Amino acid sequence: MDRRAFLKATGAVALGAAASGALAAAPATADPVWDGLFQEWVPELFAPLPDAPEHSEALVIGSGFGAAVTALRLAEAGVATTVLERGSRWPNDPKREIFTGDDLPDGRGFWHRTTFTGVTKVPMQFASFGGVLDCTEYPGIDVWRAAAVGGGSVIFTGVMIAPERRFFDEVFRGAVEYGELDRVYFPRVRRMLRLSPMPADIYGSSPFTHSRAWDDQVRKAGYQPQANDSIFNWDVLRAELNGSSKPSATVARSNLGNSNGAKFDLNQNYLKDAEATGNCGIFPGHRVDSIGRDGSRYTVELTKLDPTGAVLATRTVTADKLFLGAGSIGSTELLVRAQATGALPNLNEHVGDGWGTNGDVVLARGASSLAGLGQGVPSASRILDESAVPLTLESWYIPGIPFETGALASLGMVLDPARTRLGYDAATGRVGLTWSQRNRDDVVAAARAVDRRIAERAGAMVEYSALGYDANALFTAHPLGGAVLGKATDGYGRVAGHPGLYVMDGAVIPGSTGTVNPSLTISALAERNIEEIIRAGR
Repeated sequence: MDRRAFLKATGAVALGAAASGALAAAPATADPVWDGLFQEWVPELFAPLPDAPEHSEALVIGSGFGAAVTALRLAEAGVATTVLERGSRWPNDPKREIFTGDDLPDGRGFWHRTTFTGVTKVPMQFASFGGVLDCTEYPGIDVWRAAAVGGGSVIFTGVMIAPERRFFDEVFRGAVEYGELDRVYFPRVRRMLRLSPMPADIYGSSPFTHSRAWDDQVRKAGYQPQANDSIFNWDVLRAELNGSSKPSATVARSNLGNSNGAKFDLNQNYLKDAEATGNCGIFPGHRVDSIGRDGSRYTVELTKLDPTGAVLATRTVTADKLFLGAGSIGSTELLVRAQATGALPNLNEHVGDGWGTNGDVVLARGASSLAGLGQGVPSASRILDESAVPLTLESWYIPGIPFETGALASLGMVLDPARTRLGYDAATGRVGLTWSQRNRDDVVAAARAVDRRIAERAGAMVEYSALGYDANALFTAHPLGGAVLGKATDGYGRVAGHPGLYVMDGAVIPGSTGTVNPSLTISALAERNIEEIIRAGR
């Protein structure tokens, strides 16, 4: 196999793994050795962890998009607010490797795992540690979610765009008025997160050769690519390009964090601003195990963990008002368990329902002409196809591979109606779900048809299925639903049957955000909902 053919093959494999870093495997090593290395590399993680207060006026579980919005607006309103986050608070440094890379990851990448197998079935082994990406396996689907202060903003690819009204209305079916989000809350979030499309100088640089090639192909197929708004700080990327910062976003690193702070993540805006009010405290290393109610107060059972996973304490804390922002899986798990065990007996029959994958599909097609470094992370553009089921393809990247591979990656999001329910297993005490192969096959077929049509019209057909996956939906990075707005909650996230209990994250979204990445919609809904909750005082 010549070099170009080899790179094409390995590029397809890396894409199929979709951030698994499957080109090489970090060796399994005794935890004390790795823990010592982690302490040397990122000593900030090992600083003593303060204890959350015994009682809080408002307690927010999680620190991702919905939780961070909630914490800031409560703190600004003068409400004493506690934020609990199971993961660590990671620093940024333009000269150090704070986070591990997708190419050869170690325990900093994964939340208390010792093995990880990507969809290429190439296994990796590493010492268990409290890394930033939690890969939870369920029958039929792996769900990827964050475990860090800042939540998904630390590990996502940065695209933040609003759905079209018609697709939003199809999904939400009148539970939320789109015009309200469009006029007030989408713009508010865009300002807070300084969203902007990729500048011309970044787009024209060598690491984004793949972005230009992707756009060229879709134009040949008759599409007009639309620019994506992004959370990336373009000045940090410029620093990478001129050598004043250690490369990160320009060399295919994102899914396991950007050491130099290339993403303008929630630690640099909402969470920072919440703490600056003096009314908000953020407590990493606090894993919430269950919630309940004791008279007029909510109870929260938690385990305090150090980054190695050692248990430092188990405690019960209380709150007058409890805001769930632990993500679709985390928040729904707490509700389903509380309902099944009787800890919150008045939850309604909709708790656990409406869960979906946002129609996520990862794809690879051949590059008709590609020369340069390629594989910078920020996504420049997207297309919408409505030839069959509506879907979006976004220009993506091959995680951990900064050089030419002969493959162009896309992230597909299909307007997929498939949903499932999270349920409780009394024998194990676990909450889980099942995702059918039919659901996976349907979204793969829809996205593959569009991607292959583009490749045919651009003269870039390469049969990747023999080498890896040209299209797969074996995982989702966009879990949504489980406590759907207007069903498990009222129209503003107030949980039915339990005054003072709220859901403020992707769990309120009914399985899809209408062919776009969910982060902007989650944030805008949180802005809308917490504004009304504060205004109404309930």
